Amino acid sequence: MPLIILIAALVTLRGLEVWRFAELSWWYIVGLMVFAFVWFEFIEKILGLDKKKAHDVQDQHRRARVKQAFLKRK
Repeated sequence: MPLIILIAALVTLRGLEVWRFAELSWWYIVGLMVFAFVWFEFIEKILGLDKKKAHDVQDQHRRARVKQAFLKRK
């Protein structure tokens, strides 16, 4: 996510021609976009980070159900 925020900030600063960012080549920004695409589409899946996020969400739901079940029994 920080990578996406960085790209958005660079595009905005370059587009508005702010300070030193006015001289920044668009190729650097496009390169970051390509890197972000490759990261989110391929590398994250290879490393299993997308599944880890899904498992964390399921685990939170499970904990909430267990907690709610114990509260009902009392």
